[in-house]
Amino acid sequence: MNKYIAYCRKSTDEKDKQVLSIEAQIAELKEFAKRDHLEITEFITEAKTAKMPGREQFALVLKKIEKGEAQGIISWHPDRLARNSIDGGKVIYLLDTGKLLDLKFPSFWFENTPQGKFMLSIAFGQSKYYVDNLSENVKRGNRQKLRRGEWPSKAPYGYINNPKTRAVDVDPELSKVVKKAFQLFTEGNKSFTEISNFMFKFGMKRESCGKPIKVDQIKKMLSNKFYVGILKYANEYYEGSHKCFISKQLFKEVQKQVEKILRPRQKGHDFAFAGLATCGECGAAITAEQHIKKYKNGTSQTFIYYRCTKKLKPCLQKYAPESEIEQQLKKVVGDCGLHQDWEPYFEKWMAADEKKDQENSETELKRLGENQKGIEIKLNRLLNGYLDQVVEPEVYKEKKNELFEEKLKITEQIARISKTGSSWLEPMREFVISALQCHDLAIMAKTVGSNYSLFNRHLRPDLKYPFAALTAEHFDAAQCKAGAASAAPNPASISLLVKAVGFELPLRMLFK
Repeated sequence: MNKYIAYCRKSTDEKDKQVLSIEAQIAELKEFAKRDHLEITEFITEAKTAKMPGREQFALVLKKIEKGEAQGIISWHPDRLARNSIDGGKVIYLLDTGKLLDLKFPSFWFENTPQGKFMLSIAFGQSKYYVDNLSENVKRGNRQKLRRGEWPSKAPYGYINNPKTRAVDVDPELSKVVKKAFQLFTEGNKSFTEISNFMFKFGMKRESCGKPIKVDQIKKMLSNKFYVGILKYANEYYEGSHKCFISKQLFKEVQKQVEKILRPRQKGHDFAFAGLATCGECGAAITAEQHIKKYKNGTSQTFIYYRCTKKLKPCLQKYAPESEIEQQLKKVVGDCGLHQDWEPYFEKWMAADEKKDQENSETELKRLGENQKGIEIKLNRLLNGYLDQVVEPEVYKEKKNELFEEKLKITEQIARISKTGSSWLEPMREFVISALQCHDLAIMAKTVGSNYSLFNRHLRPDLKYPFAALTAEHFDAAQCKAGAASAAPNPASISLLVKAVGFELPLRMLFK
């Protein structure tokens, strides 16, 4: 009498579905074996898809058959054993070699004859066709959803899958936690682990074990363009139709911080002006050192010096105390400042130029709209070529992503112009504010200049435009004294100031 191994499989590992389905299969197989007087040596269960080979428990069944521990297999249907050609071929090969003598199915007839093995191979082929066809239908449905701007997979953190509409909705509670996590990360003093722990406090955790979200998942979340309306699926980009609760500006700031953390710099001390300048003699980096002088009375005093690292070649430059560097930077920043009385004049000129720009905005928006339509036409032609099998899949994806990026830039330009009316106004206002308020010396020094060099303890900046136009040496000597002018500005003086650095009026030309 043949001995049988009962194999029960469910393609999902969801506990609430797996237990019921496998238990039902076990009950059916027990009743079937009792009715046909079959001896079952053991039940082997598995919660894994049969689409791909590599199931551990199924391999164990075949191994036991090869060892002679059993001569037959009982399962609900052939599709429980295999939905791919490799596993199906293994079963038929065991039948051909005589190591597997029999197969029993409550829902499928089989006998170990050439006709029976032929029918079994057809059943395996039908199972494979079902999986392949289902997969293709799912892919086609996903592509259609993506074209509509709908996300076809699990919702990212802060969103929830709506089972009724099959759309992705903003979670009213968790979205606030995610947004706060983004904001905290931009502060620059939070690690990925700290963000994970912060979200864990508000109930956002791994579903499998209830522990805080893994660091890799936090990295993906912070870099996921889904939060700004861009869907990336199978290396293709699509415009999302979902509601976004993270602004593009916040997302950009987060990306800068992510890049900064992934490429950390080891620093022993947090020196105020470290990394600001290079050596004026040899071009090597300027580093800082901290020295503590202790006195006999038990007190101490800390001194900070900046010096050349001398790593490129021999250099004769000596150290410079931080106090000297600070005084020189104050002079540089002070020379780039605007007098407080100049603010209303700049506002008046900006308002006049803004009005002119608003008159030109409609023309610009029309031009961008035509470009956007042109890209849409190209995308449709590209899609038609792909569907007609004229364009290769790799070329289609590459060209589509290029056109999508171009379309995205145009969309951002349209949104920016529609909102502000001009692209130069905001940078201009930021410049005026920066020139009026020079509170943080180190930050302002980097704002007004770059490529600082230190030579003979003297700091030499390469001032950025338009701050170079505000230094004392660019003003008319009769109107300006040391530093920024205090007299009321006029178009002639501003024109002279601007011409000195190679620009002409109107003001907006400084920022284009």
